[in-house]
Amino acid sequence: MSGKIERFEDLTCWQSARDLVKLVFIHSRQGELSHDWDMRSQLKRAALSSQNNIAEGFCRYYKNEFIRFLDIAQSSVGEIQSMCYNLEDLDYLPVEAIEEIRSKATETRSRTLGLIRYLSTGRKTSENNPNA
Repeated sequence: MSGKIERFEDLTCWQSARDLVKLVFIHSRQGELSHDWDMRSQLKRAALSSQNNIAEGFCRYYKNEFIRFLDIAQSSVGEIQSMCYNLEDLDYLPVEAIEEIRSKATETRSRTLGLIRYLSTGRKTSENNPNA
């Protein structure tokens, strides 16, 4: 990605989080997970939190607030990564579905942490943000 980021939709971490939300919602309709309202709801809320906190942080005026919201977003992705172990241990989803969620979560968290690093230190990353 080159050029200046003008909208949160341009952030690759937000795009990845959006993909993660879609995966979580699709897979939440399958297997035993579809019958466990609490687990399904928590997983979906964590995914939505990651996407929405990136957007909300981007829309904040101060860089430190943006970083705080990005930290919340990456923490929510960590929650999804942890829950993948529960899904696996309880045989709630096929292994392939869990791995797909886990992989996208890892990508999302990595991209979000990269943006935090860039905003905190000014080091180059794939995200060039006008709030920096």
